[in-house]
Amino acid sequence: MWRQIVSMPAGLAVCFSSFAADFPVKEVILYKHGVGYYTRAGELKPGETARLEFKADDMNDVLKSLTVTDRDGGKVSSVRYDASESLDKRLENFPFSTGDQTTLAAFLDQMKGARLELKLGSETVAGAILGARVVKGGEKDAERQTVTLFGDAGDMRTFDLAAASSIRFADPKLQGQLKDYLAVLGQANSKDRRSIYIDSVGSAARDLIARYTIPSPVWKSSYRLMFGKEGAPMLEGWAIVDNTSGEDWTSVHLSVVSGKPISFITQLYPPRYVTRPEVELAENKAVAPTVFQASMGAVSSAKPAPPLARAMKSSSGGGRGGAIGGTVDAMASLESSVAATAEGSDAGELFEYSFAGPVTVKKGESAMLPFLQQKIDTRKLLIYSESFGLNPMNAAEITNNTGKTLDGGPITVYDANTYAGEALVETVKAGDKRLISYGVDLGTRITTKFDSSRDVVREIHFRRGVLTTRSAIEETKTYAIHNVDAKAKTLIIEHAERYGYKLLNQKPTETTASAYRFEVKLAPSANETFPVREERLIDQTYQLTSMTPDILSAWAQNKALTDAQRRELEQIAQKKREIAQNDVSAKSADSDINDLTQDQGRVRSNMQSLNNVSGQQELVQQYAKQLAGIESKLAALRDTQAQLRRTRATLESDLNSLMERIDF
Repeated sequence: MWRQIVSMPAGLAVCFSSFAADFPVKEVILYKHGVGYYTRAGELKPGETARLEFKADDMNDVLKSLTVTDRDGGKVSSVRYDASESLDKRLENFPFSTGDQTTLAAFLDQMKGARLELKLGSETVAGAILGARVVKGGEKDAERQTVTLFGDAGDMRTFDLAAASSIRFADPKLQGQLKDYLAVLGQANSKDRRSIYIDSVGSAARDLIARYTIPSPVWKSSYRLMFGKEGAPMLEGWAIVDNTSGEDWTSVHLSVVSGKPISFITQLYPPRYVTRPEVELAENKAVAPTVFQASMGAVSSAKPAPPLARAMKSSSGGGRGGAIGGTVDAMASLESSVAATAEGSDAGELFEYSFAGPVTVKKGESAMLPFLQQKIDTRKLLIYSESFGLNPMNAAEITNNTGKTLDGGPITVYDANTYAGEALVETVKAGDKRLISYGVDLGTRITTKFDSSRDVVREIHFRRGVLTTRSAIEETKTYAIHNVDAKAKTLIIEHAERYGYKLLNQKPTETTASAYRFEVKLAPSANETFPVREERLIDQTYQLTSMTPDILSAWAQNKALTDAQRRELEQIAQKKREIAQNDVSAKSADSDINDLTQDQGRVRSNMQSLNNVSGQQELVQQYAKQLAGIESKLAALRDTQAQLRRTRATLESDLNSLMERIDF
């Protein structure tokens, strides 16, 4: 009997589905940033409800992007959807609960006092539930579930639940709550799925289109570059798509878009609750103590190397990643017979490949769909960067002359009808070009040598007492290239661009964000050297006040100065010498004054001590004469000191005038 009650929601669900209109997926557009744009369409008849089912995790995106259009011009007033409250929260308002192993007796025992109706054969009994329990069986008796009812006549009777053909609550409201309770449990069985409902309004049928975005795997691109015996190679592109939506795509119109629009997730599906403050009247609250807190681009149009497809009928120099195995005679051409039916077009700032025919991808499956098959301008090269080690890489320079955007992805290279290697390319806009490398060329070896640098003063400037010098540090890196193979090659050297350094002797074919590219022609079985000389300019400033005359004279001899500039610096150096000599004289005068002042103090002390001794007048007179002489010398030295100060002021004025006048 308990199993019959539990199965009620399933019956209700089947009944509901019979009123749901079918809205299949008609169009899918996949992007590179993790979402897919879906279109559903169908007819909604009067009284029907369209049900769109999604994963619970997708509901935020659906609610953010869903649009519903009536082709006949009608309006859509509202859309319903399953709430996202947790199961416990949705069940907490019901007067009963069930667990995974709840028996019918245990369920009824929760409902003590509720009026229950039992149908036992042709008899129907009713009463309030006193209790229900499971009676354990003995050796011969099976386990039984019983319920005890309190009848209208005041009698209490116990009934075997297995004997009842029908059990229901006499209260219609309680019976309805049980129905709703089981419906919620039934929905919880598919907790990963949520539904959106569009109800029919009016008496006429409606032709509706629903569009939305949901998280989807990014589509991936994969290419095949096939070199033939002559002519431009064939580039074949495949789009790899994954259907993880949980339903089949049957004859849908599929498009894949190259580009990354901005997209994000915002929590629209979960209910939002606002925490409100708790407010009480002041007299209802106890007073608490208050605690106060303490207070990039091409440099020149280099002549392109001729395509090497004709010359390379076999792999280059035994290079690793070159053509391996296979016979050219066995396969006249490797060109694929797969037809690419996708049409490319700009979609705003993006680029869209739209497949012409209907596409079917079963749920849980993936598919490869050709979106490009077109001749493309390509030339074979070698490319070298110092990080490669000893050998350069087999490479190809692809110029996108297809008129379409080539989405980034792996490229498998076939040369002379055999596998040659693999590469990875970023998205290439129409008219742009890219280098790809797909193997190591063991037929070419490259070493580098770094020459010592030297510091050369290029410029000297002087203005308002500040000497500014510009020095150049020159460095040379030499690439020594040995072409082992008896055939000519074209080598691209990627030389790292260093901040503050300037090229001196080479002009790059093109530059990247972090490197220069130089194109070098290699003769058959020859050695080549390719020096790259660079310089870095360093500006230094010197205050004249901190420079000695000798240092100034040394700068005046620099070859970067003209004769006139050299004479001007020598004038400043000479004036600095005169000031220095004047300072020496002033220091000597200060020292002499200090010595005489000390002698003067000693003589006066002696005279004072002799004045109190009789018979020493003659000696006192001698000391007096000495004091007079010292005073005369001090007066002369003070006059000299004053003159030296005036001379220094004059010299400093002359020096300042020179510094103001000299400007080069």
